[in-house]
Amino acid sequence: MLHDLRTRVAKRLAGEESGFTLIELLVVMLIIGILAAIALPSFFNQRDKANDAKAKEAAHTTQVAMETYATDNNGAYTGATVAALQAIEPTVPGAPAAGKMGLTINSVAGNSYDFTITAQSTGHTFSVKNTAGAMTYPCAPVNTGGCPSGGDWGG
Repeated sequence: MLHDLRTRVAKRLAGEESGFTLIELLVVMLIIGILAAIALPSFFNQRDKANDAKAKEAAHTTQVAMETYATDNNGAYTGATVAALQAIEPTVPGAPAAGKMGLTINSVAGNSYDFTITAQSTGHTFSVKNTAGAMTYPCAPVNTGGCPSGGDWGG
C-alpha cells in the first residue's frame, strides 16, 4: 500500500496524473481534524496557566507594594487601598472587571492584611494573607490551572 501511494504521488509530481480523489481529500481532512482535537485542549490549558501565572506575579507585586505602604506608614497597613498601592507601584491591578485581572483588598489592620487577585479569563483566585507576620497563600479552585492540589500557591 505504501509503495502504491509513493508511485501515485510520484506520477502526480511528474505531471502524469492531476488532482486528488475525493477520498484522499477526506482522509487528509480527517487527519487534520484528529490532530486539532488533540492539540487544541492542550493549547487552551496552557493559556489558562499563563493567565494564572500572571495573577500570581500581580499578587507578589501587590504584596511588595503593601509592605512598602507599611514602611511609609510606621509599620501599619491600615488605610491601604487599591489607589494607594497603585501610587506606590503602577502595575498593581485595579478592581476586578469582567474578563480582566483584578485586586480585591479583603481586610487591612495595623499588622495584618488580606487581599485577593482574580486571574484574567479563568476567574481563579490567588490570595496573600499576612496575619501578624504569618504568611499564607491560598488559591482556588484547588488542583486547577495554577492552583496546586494543596490549595496553597506558595508565594
